[in-house]
Amino acid sequence: MFEIPVASPESEGIGSEQIENMILRLQRNQIPMHSILLMRHGKLVYEGYYRPYHKEKLHRMFSISKSMVSLAIGYLITHGELHADDKIVDLFPEKCPANIHPYLAEMTLQNMLEMRTCYSQTTYKLGLTDDWVESFFIAMPDHPPGTVFHYDTSSPHVLCALVEKLSGVPFWDFMKSTVFHGLDLSKDSYMLTDPNGVSMGGSGLMCTPMDLMKIGYFLSCKGTIFGEKRISETYINHALSFISPAVMKAPLPSEACGYGMQFWRTERGGNVCYGMGGQLLIMQPQADLVCVTTADTQGYSGGNQFIYNAFYEEILDKLADIRKDCPDASAAQASLAALTASLAIDPVAGAYQASMQHQVNGKIYEIEENSLGVRKMSVSFDEFGGCLYFRIDGDTWEIPFGFGDCQEITFPIYQMCAASSGAWVGSDCLYIRCHICDTSVGSVHFQLHFSGNRVVIYMKKTEESLFNEFSPKHLIGYHL
Repeated sequence: MFEIPVASPESEGIGSEQIENMILRLQRNQIPMHSILLMRHGKLVYEGYYRPYHKEKLHRMFSISKSMVSLAIGYLITHGELHADDKIVDLFPEKCPANIHPYLAEMTLQNMLEMRTCYSQTTYKLGLTDDWVESFFIAMPDHPPGTVFHYDTSSPHVLCALVEKLSGVPFWDFMKSTVFHGLDLSKDSYMLTDPNGVSMGGSGLMCTPMDLMKIGYFLSCKGTIFGEKRISETYINHALSFISPAVMKAPLPSEACGYGMQFWRTERGGNVCYGMGGQLLIMQPQADLVCVTTADTQGYSGGNQFIYNAFYEEILDKLADIRKDCPDASAAQASLAALTASLAIDPVAGAYQASMQHQVNGKIYEIEENSLGVRKMSVSFDEFGGCLYFRIDGDTWEIPFGFGDCQEITFPIYQMCAASSGAWVGSDCLYIRCHICDTSVGSVHFQLHFSGNRVVIYMKKTEESLFNEFSPKHLIGYHL
């Protein structure tokens, strides 16, 4: 069983207090973190998870999937099954229309890996067909390939479909049995699929943060591991190099430093596998340092930059030389261990009692006609939190929440794991937030304003594609 060797932070030139400072800085900035892992000189020096997340829990890694597709293509190129200048239309003749647009006809695997396709947007979101792969071949190109960088998620999705077509097995099964064989990635890890059963190469990876760290370990070995060359070092180096300027598309400084082949460059001369919401595998080879984070920064302006800055300024900028005469660090290590044991997704801040609470406890409100079909609403309280009830014809949605701590719940409709908390943020205003911790990552928010016999409920969601029932929407109800 392969495990990354474990060492104390101090033995690898990192102070435990530096790691604690990074964690506390992210807490002060209210960034909803899910995990932080650090590796230096090939040794794991820190591993922390925020309840309800834990070491074995799979996490949606979103666009980190794209980097995995690049490694798969690199493996097939290294082993002579593909070439970078292969034309994609030659590899999917069954998906091509009778008249192939000239821009599409000249597009190569290299163009696709570099995000320099002939499209400026993700083609399967155009609504042309239910076949996500086919959409890539029937959409109308708008510029020649190999020129302008556009972040097009349909490109790695098609490359992922190509890997499945050539291998005859699901993409992540292929990766675990070839590229990552022997790394002992989580046996439960997998990729979500599109409506036609093709693995979502652009955003579908479900794995553990430790799986990402092992992949970082693999990349630090430049494609050769356990004495076996899986991917050529030339391919790895090129994939991690600066190929395309990304400044026109980047919302943050750390996303404006250039792009390789499904890998981003960093501000500090390294690389990052980047996934929406703070899923990051940051590699700083000059310091032989790797950081993995999972989080949910959706809805937090500049949230990812807070993570980058905390890592750069608290860890990378303060690295010490390894010293044989390192002073006793037991107190700092004990402090870090205690902080790590306490990590949890932060609950909603506010009051956990309000005079209004006793007035509305258990009252049933008749809800005006609405698109959700909610007929009645009530909220009940106990000393630990409460539960929000929505009653629909023949069904009841129950949304429990904790006061001062998150309750792990099953969110209704989608039956997904969530961490739910609430607080009174005003004398007449109850706020409930549910962090979705499942194949989707995001949050659903409820703000209840009570006045006399009336309640106004404002709902919204911060999540990519689901939970649209809740965003944004108002419900108005009366206690009769």
